[in-house]
Amino acid sequence: MLQVKDLHKSFKTGDGNVNAIDGVSFSVPDGQFASIIGKSGSGKSTLLSLLGALDKPTSGSIVVGEKDIVKLHDHTLIKYRCEKIGFVFQNYNLVPNLSAIENVVLPMEFAGVSKTKRLVRAKELLNQVGLEGGKQNRKPGRLSGGEQQRVAIARALANHPSLILADEPTGNLDNQTGKLIFDLLHNLSRTEKTTIVVVTHDLDIAGKTDVTFRLSDGKLVKNGAK
Repeated sequence: MLQVKDLHKSFKTGDGNVNAIDGVSFSVPDGQFASIIGKSGSGKSTLLSLLGALDKPTSGSIVVGEKDIVKLHDHTLIKYRCEKIGFVFQNYNLVPNLSAIENVVLPMEFAGVSKTKRLVRAKELLNQVGLEGGKQNRKPGRLSGGEQQRVAIARALANHPSLILADEPTGNLDNQTGKLIFDLLHNLSRTEKTTIVVVTHDLDIAGKTDVTFRLSDGKLVKNGAK
């Protein structure tokens, strides 16, 4: 279960404080697929950074499983983020000089997984997301956008995360490929029992997730459970 309670994030500016996230509270059960929508500047990316422990809130709590990640010390937080949170980015963020399988292996190497186990896991994940055979040995530059995003998803799943955070994961893809990636994420939330939170501007995609949260000026203005 992901539980966010009374979350605040403010920044100091020349004109005073700006409340980027202003008292947000919501929860997402394990294995559900949630979307966050809102206009540019509404606080979506800030919220995603907080959920991924890439930034710390001014106040409030973010409980993933049974841990409040806001209270974790920096050293513990780095380890926890590596092992329990997976990230999928709009621009894929793959290491260009590594093959697809090496990109998936990388987070497991950081987590201390043995070489044999991480290679087996990487191959299984790439097969699961539909990147098979010789394509697993290709570098990102020799893969299509959709294929690169499949690698990014496999990498995000590498360490059996409790939570996957996706920032506009279909934004650079054509409509058909974007739908395939969305369906893949949706299926993975079921088969891997992983909670997935995706920031998207695509209302069609958001309308097909289990729950949709709408942000406006840092506030949660709509909770659309289905």
